[in-house]
Amino acid sequence: MTILVCDDDREIAEAIGIYLRHEGYGVLLAHTGPEAVKAAEENDAQLIIMDVMMPGFDGIRATLKLREAGSNVPILMLSAKSEDTDKILGLGMGADDYLTKPFNPLELIARVKSLLRRYTRLGAQSAAPTVCRSGELEMDTESKTVTVEGEAVRLTPVEYKILEFLLTNAGRVYSITQIYETVWNEPAYSPENTVAVHIRRIREKIEINPKTPKYLKVVWGIGYKIEKYP
Repeated sequence: MTILVCDDDREIAEAIGIYLRHEGYGVLLAHTGPEAVKAAEENDAQLIIMDVMMPGFDGIRATLKLREAGSNVPILMLSAKSEDTDKILGLGMGADDYLTKPFNPLELIARVKSLLRRYTRLGAQSAAPTVCRSGELEMDTESKTVTVEGEAVRLTPVEYKILEFLLTNAGRVYSITQIYETVWNEPAYSPENTVAVHIRRIREKIEINPKTPKYLKVVWGIGYKIEKYP
């Protein structure tokens, strides 16, 4: 598997590359937002590690450009800042996970492996087609496609996994912790912002009016559910 690492600090980029190569991954390096977008478009990377603060344009804008171009490759964002606003903004633009500098190399590798496992599972073939639906919301878990009223919906891997979990259990309410631990496959530590940002993005894609959702609903004080329709 190939991982694209983008950081304007060349020493950090090279160090991350060393950690990843030690784990057997191929590595591509970029040092600006435009370089990251170009490298992602020209190469078959299975994951992108993207620094937030970079010249040209930053990692958040680069992430947005990749998502607008239709890329669903998992993106792990890095930042020297620890404020929740940066984390929320990055996730809101389509990043799948977030790691604050300085970080432990072992944690970085664990995040990488977790994202790649989810990405690989999403690309795996099922034994037989399985279609889940609620009203006009439909998911084919073999082809990994989602449609609403017959129109295709493009989701990131994490967005897809959240929707798959809720839709295959339509009508049941799940807490934020249950959603995080199921989708991210790791213990939940203050997962509220992370899950909320992804829920908002899913609503923007599947709901006619995200402010009054028909499908993906909050059950105040408990969690979220997909409403069950015939």
